[in-house]
Amino acid sequence: QVQLVESGGGLVEAGGSLRLSCAASRSIFSGSAMGWFRTAPGKQRELVATITTGGRTNYADSVKGRFAISRDNAKNTVYLQMNSLKPEDTAVYYCTADGVRLYWGQGTQVTVSS
Repeated sequence: QVQLVESGGGLVEAGGSLRLSCAASRSIFSGSAMGWFRTAPGKQRELVATITTGGRTNYADSVKGRFAISRDNAKNTVYLQMNSLKPEDTAVYYCTADGVRLYWGQGTQVTVSS
């Protein structure tokens, strides 16, 4: 049973923007803090951003001022708006839902060309 489905990845030039979406099952979304992680080639997975059920956000230093996480509780969806993208943002981005247990999406590829 699919719980988290990401979309919105793709290829973009440096300086461009993308918006990632993650649609969650209603049963897990409402009580979960939502987040985005990423895994770049040859690097460890890192936290990108999180948002609590109350809307409090947290960002990795590397994306502060460029990325914005938000959630639409009516649509059970979390978003990651990514602006001023850099080649080092190239990675597979994963959505997470942290509630009763930690759920992971299947990942979506983001590639930023220089």
